[in-house]
Amino acid sequence: MSRPPKKRRISALPPSHRFNPEGIGESPAVTISLEEYECIRLLDYLGMTQEECARQMGVARTTVQALYLAARKRIAGCLVEARPLVIDGGNFEMCPACHHSPHPVRISRQKGSDIPMKIAVTYDNGQIFQHFGHTEEFKVYTIEDNVIRESHILSSNGVGHGALATLLQEENIDTLICGGIGGGAQNALAQAGVTLYGGVQGDADAAVHDFLAGKLAYDPAVHCDHHSEGHGHGHGHCHGHGAGHGHGCGGHGCH
Repeated sequence: MSRPPKKRRISALPPSHRFNPEGIGESPAVTISLEEYECIRLLDYLGMTQEECARQMGVARTTVQALYLAARKRIAGCLVEARPLVIDGGNFEMCPACHHSPHPVRISRQKGSDIPMKIAVTYDNGQIFQHFGHTEEFKVYTIEDNVIRESHILSSNGVGHGALATLLQEENIDTLICGGIGGGAQNALAQAGVTLYGGVQGDADAAVHDFLAGKLAYDPAVHCDHHSEGHGHGHGHCHGHGAGHGHGCGGHGCH
C-alpha cells in the first residue's frame, strides 16, 4: 500500500480566491492549488530562492520546481485566454508556527473575533518612514471590528533590520505598512508571519484608514537595494518594480 503524499506547508492564504477578467463572458475557470499559490507568493512576490521556498514549505526543491512551473503555466493561460483564475484545494497544511494568519483570516478576525488585529507602520513625525532597516519607531494600531481602538509608539531600541521582524512578532503584529524594504527583511517578515504592504508614502494614520477601507495604495514588488543595511541612507537606491501603482519607495528616507 503506497504512502499518502506528503502535505505541503503553507503560511499564507490568498486575499481573494477568484479573479475574473473584466468584460468577458462565462468561460471555464483555471484552478491552481493553494500550495501552487504559495510557491508563486514565496518565489515571485517575496523573492525567495527555490531552496528557501522548499525549506519554508517542508518539501524537496524538485517539488517546489514542479509546483511553480505548473502554476505559472496555468496563470499564463488565464492571462492569454482571459479566463477566470480560482485558487482552491490541494494537499497542504497550515504552518503551525505561523500564529498570525495571513490576510484573509485576519479580515475575518477583525469582523467579530475576540482577538484584535495589530498593524504597525514605520513612523517618523506622523509620516511613513521610508527605509525599514533604519526604522527607529513604529506606530502600532489595535483594530477591532474594523475600527482603530488604540494606537501607540513602539521604539525599535536601535536594533538592526534583522531583529525588527522579531520585534514585531513579539508584539503580536499582524501587518506592516512601510516604505522601502529590502529582500532579506521581507523574508524575515514572512518567516515571522507578518503581512507586508510596502512602497507606501504619506501620513501614517491616513494609510491605516485606507487599509481598513480596502483602498491602500501600495507596491507589491517594492524593493530597497542598499549596498549595506548598516550604512547611512545615502548609500543605495530604492526601486518600486510595480510602476503602475505610481509610488515606489523613493521617499525621503531612502534615496
